[in-house]
Amino acid sequence: MKIQEPFHEGELAVQERLGLCTEAKQNSGVIADSIVKGAFRFIEQQRMAVIGSIDPDENVWASVLVGQEGFMQAATERLVTFELSKIIENKHDPFWRNIESHPQVGMLLIELATRRRLRINGRIRRSDDQQLELEVLESYPNCPKYIQRREITEAATANRVAKPRVLEGEILGDPQRAIVNRADTLFVASVHAQRGVDASHRGGKPGFVRIVDDRTLQVPDYTGNCMFNTLGNFVTHPGAGLAFVDFESGITLQLTGHAEILWDEQDANNETGGTKRFWEFRIDRWLLIENGHELDWSFQDYSPYNPG
Repeated sequence: MKIQEPFHEGELAVQERLGLCTEAKQNSGVIADSIVKGAFRFIEQQRMAVIGSIDPDENVWASVLVGQEGFMQAATERLVTFELSKIIENKHDPFWRNIESHPQVGMLLIELATRRRLRINGRIRRSDDQQLELEVLESYPNCPKYIQRREITEAATANRVAKPRVLEGEILGDPQRAIVNRADTLFVASVHAQRGVDASHRGGKPGFVRIVDDRTLQVPDYTGNCMFNTLGNFVTHPGAGLAFVDFESGITLQLTGHAEILWDEQDANNETGGTKRFWEFRIDRWLLIENGHELDWSFQDYSPYNPG
């Protein structure tokens, strides 16, 4: 069923500031309180899910869950189940601890090969030792813009999965900088006090995320669906989490910190595709996990919508 009031005050404020209230209202018709039945098979086919969560200290994290096909199932229009035996349960990822104290999560299902994506937000819990259950509160598809196509080729070697290596810090070093500099894909988690957590995608040509200093990143904000879910959350709650996946090595870099929107900036090189909007992310802590997932990827092509 369509949600009668799909936007909170932060989203409405951004839409009004940019004069895009009409466009946002038109696009909001896809936001529902349940999953459309046509998406059930899509959910079952996915090998990867991006989930935003909140830790016991109220830090926001974006996590990447990987598993066998079928590790997620839409049991009903309002319930998604996760079979733990089919998930590569990386115990170093904050997600597993976070959901014990904060059940609200935001999930992004993104099929890079077809550029299809679906957002599902709700409350998650362990139903037993074998399963997680996500109660759906909000669900809607997103457009395919800025997604770089990648095919899953095969599972990575058992050696990669068996020996994870974890590094932590507050200041970006050379290995973390290298991951950011070559990234063409970024996942971001944000939060609203009442509506809960949201997970989203950002993409562009390698280098689209700029390193300002050893604790600050700058991300261009391209033209999207005009609903401004992420920016709207930033307006009300600056806490955010980022996740970079190095698709060649299997390394994930997760960062938690705070975001600030930069409006009407100079953009001589058209990094924003004409919006002149950026957001800066101030890093509080980062977590780098080597060998944390089992997928190998083959790059296909860049999105034709990428600026530059």
